[in-house]
Amino acid sequence: MATGDRLHFIGNATTVLTLGSFTLLTDPNFIHRGQRAYLGWGLSTRRLVDPAIEPEDLPALDAVVLSHLHGDHFDRVARHRLDRTAPVLSTPEAARRLSRWGFETQDLRTWQAHSLVKGGEELRVTAVPGIHARGLLGKMLPSVMGSILEHVVDGDVRRRVYLSGDTLTGSHVDEIGARFPDIDAAVVHLGGTRVLMRTVTMDARMGVDFVNRCRPSVVVPVHHDDYTVFRSPLSDFLDRARAEGLAATLRCPGRGEVVSLDPTEPDTAA
Repeated sequence: MATGDRLHFIGNATTVLTLGSFTLLTDPNFIHRGQRAYLGWGLSTRRLVDPAIEPEDLPALDAVVLSHLHGDHFDRVARHRLDRTAPVLSTPEAARRLSRWGFETQDLRTWQAHSLVKGGEELRVTAVPGIHARGLLGKMLPSVMGSILEHVVDGDVRRRVYLSGDTLTGSHVDEIGARFPDIDAAVVHLGGTRVLMRTVTMDARMGVDFVNRCRPSVVVPVHHDDYTVFRSPLSDFLDRARAEGLAATLRCPGRGEVVSLDPTEPDTAA
């Protein structure tokens, strides 16, 4: 079992992150195999596998980090069964909707930060750019954010984790890497999702380019095989990463498994 700073993979982009004494939930998606997630504009996708746990099995949370409001990232199960005591940090668009549903929310615009504090510890969450799609389709899809999580102790950043969100790669990732060097770990949304014949999440080629741009020490791939809209399997990303000599350490948990976010720990899943 990984200890210290770690990621518990629940399924799709849903994870439980432990950074110091803080516990976060990302992109809560708890519908079951065979059920459909709704993507707007009359579009939906069928889930192929069950999540590892139910909302009632979650630990006490300090916050929920939501990249955007799509049915495979915040679903009807989360809406009705998620504990409302933890604030949801998300885009202004998503925060407005969730607030109407009775959730405590904190909206974050690009480069805006929000801090959680416990004694001498701080967890700083900064919204960074995400591009779900380009052109007309990009205007149709909900706005999306990536997140930089920084665990700060006595004023010093001791761990920096990048949650990509549903973004494509590009020059915006260069800017993120320049503003936030020395990223310990990146949780990377892959899958090569296809909507209206356009790719709206990173496939294998884009994923490797993304990692080369932001240069994390550890990469944890998620969001790659839960739904029928995914077209680029994790194996394609791993093959391309090996072929191109990707410098980052790859940690690929199965559902229910835990991996360390500490680059110095052995490369094993629990």
